[in-house]
Amino acid sequence: MKRTLLPLLLLFATAGNAQERMTPELLWSLHRVSANGVGREGKYVYYSSKTVDWKTEKSIVHQYRLNVKDGERKEWTSEAGKTITQRYDHAWYATYDNFLYQSLDSGSTWKEIYSGLQDAENVWVSPNGQYVAFSKDVLVKPMLGSDLYRDLPNTTAKVYTDLNYRHWDTWEDGRFSHIFVASLKQGTVKDIMEDEPYDCPQKPFGGAEDLAWSPDNKGFVYVCKKKFGKDYAHSTNTDLYYYNTATGKTENWTEGWKGYDTQPVFNKTGKTLAYTSMARDGYEADKTDIILMDVTTKKKTNITAKWDGTVEGFIFNSQETKIYFNAPFEGTQQLFQVGITDKDLDKNTVQIVTKGKFDINGVIGEANGEVIVSRCDMNHASELFAVKPLYGDMRPLTHENDNIYQNLQMSKTEMRKIQTTDGTTLHAWVIYPPDFDPNKKYPTLLYCQGGPQSALSQFYSIRWNFQLMAAQGYIVVAPNRRGMPGWGVKWNEEISKDWGGLPMQDYLVTIDDICKEKYVDKSRLGCVGASYGGYSVFMLAGMHNNRFKTFIAHDGLFDLKSWYGTTEELWFANWDIGGPYWKKPEPESYEKFNPSNFVSKWNTPIMIIQGGTDYRVPTEQGLEAFGAARGNGVKAKLLYLPNENHWVLHPQNGIAWQREFFKWLDETLK
Repeated sequence: MKRTLLPLLLLFATAGNAQERMTPELLWSLHRVSANGVGREGKYVYYSSKTVDWKTEKSIVHQYRLNVKDGERKEWTSEAGKTITQRYDHAWYATYDNFLYQSLDSGSTWKEIYSGLQDAENVWVSPNGQYVAFSKDVLVKPMLGSDLYRDLPNTTAKVYTDLNYRHWDTWEDGRFSHIFVASLKQGTVKDIMEDEPYDCPQKPFGGAEDLAWSPDNKGFVYVCKKKFGKDYAHSTNTDLYYYNTATGKTENWTEGWKGYDTQPVFNKTGKTLAYTSMARDGYEADKTDIILMDVTTKKKTNITAKWDGTVEGFIFNSQETKIYFNAPFEGTQQLFQVGITDKDLDKNTVQIVTKGKFDINGVIGEANGEVIVSRCDMNHASELFAVKPLYGDMRPLTHENDNIYQNLQMSKTEMRKIQTTDGTTLHAWVIYPPDFDPNKKYPTLLYCQGGPQSALSQFYSIRWNFQLMAAQGYIVVAPNRRGMPGWGVKWNEEISKDWGGLPMQDYLVTIDDICKEKYVDKSRLGCVGASYGGYSVFMLAGMHNNRFKTFIAHDGLFDLKSWYGTTEELWFANWDIGGPYWKKPEPESYEKFNPSNFVSKWNTPIMIIQGGTDYRVPTEQGLEAFGAARGNGVKAKLLYLPNENHWVLHPQNGIAWQREFFKWLDETLK
């Protein structure tokens, strides 16, 4: 069956017939909705809608203020391009260029109050407006040749004597993100992390959530992993540090807590600090709990300890009697609540609020007694919804993509139960083409999720998009194999040190099970995935016993020994693989679960995609796999993206990725 991608112009030319399908160009043109917060008065939600012109690779962002009660939407245009950083009851604050501005009339007029924000990346104003904290990079340990030798400004040399010399997609340059505090009243400014080779916010993904001012204005809490070099590369132990603006002293409030401590949030009185925490150092996918700390006594209470799940994000409710949070749940992400009064803490009971075939992928705030959330599913990108917490009823607040979706055929998605090789039950999402006819036969793709311990839920991706795959005429089966959160902590942890064991059997029983259906063309099966999903593709290529006719692996781990020597966050490899290959005895993963050991069994066409600035799964992994395939006489294609990291972020690269992806499938699944 020949499948072609529908051109974008055709889709709009036939608007109204509700017979069109998703295309890569249309996917990249969707509005991307992100919440900017709920007003303190609990009446308005502020959000942004971003569109990307894939032809020019330029984006346009519109900001809106939405009345939660009546749905009235007003476009918000801040004066002279100002970016609002905080909205307090009495004042709003915004930045532009090097300046901080204050508004006392909800953004109608602005007054400049500080001019020292040159190179600042994050800005946090204290509730009383007397202090501003901000982050910016500071040279602490010279590592670039041009910093070491000032008379050699054109040298490109880099000099390292310890690990973590590069991270995610950036080489270490000896500059660290430090927190500065300026007293707007006294006119002073101080680097509170002076000479420390540590970052706040945490690189590469930390942001404004890594610092929280206390409501009493006496200080703030910030997230930091105060380790350097080899120690940093082997540890996940971030702590919460409190900085006192009056004394200038810093205190570790989570000393002795071994894993990630993140997302600090004070309650309104400042008497309680809530944050998320993992128990074990070195285990980045550990169960995430919500901790409440009494700020006076420093007593800490784990309010989700008895719950068999892992937390994503959270908020206090307006009365501060409970906390709302989102978390993976049985192939979705849902909204939960847990009481935090003294009576509730004795019970430590978590309750689910929403249920349905969708993801609650963000908890924004509370307004008019409703919880404001971000929601998506496999057919719809994220929009904002209001949830009534008593029964979980929800209503849409934003409709940024409604005019596009009303003209698209949607894919049916359903959950399928499958018996595994060890007698447990696995659940797999099945996504069908929009015009699915059970009397026809369809090529089918097994999707392998990355992570390896990330949820396979009703997510909506700009790249790995199930709606787009199904629209091209494929059935997609996506199993919640070992390692997926949302099915209990035990299931989530069973993948560690067993990458190529039961998880691979989970994949094989899934494709075998779906092949029992008469509408699956067993002669046209493909297997695709990225990251650990790419590793899975490489492993399955050596053990599938001719089930599949084609493979696609993106940024997959091919040789575990070379990967261990070149990846950066070694805590991940130490936990999941068992440690370095020179360890005695050598961890069995290097022999039993190393894809490069099974290349002699590769006999199926394979497409390999590799990002050039991916330092999590570095370039040699994709190049070695491509070289092994061709050297072994296997039909192969290499798609190399020099300026992409572990993801594909540039629009035209993204569309080229999708065009090559479907071109390969067309060619190999004929």
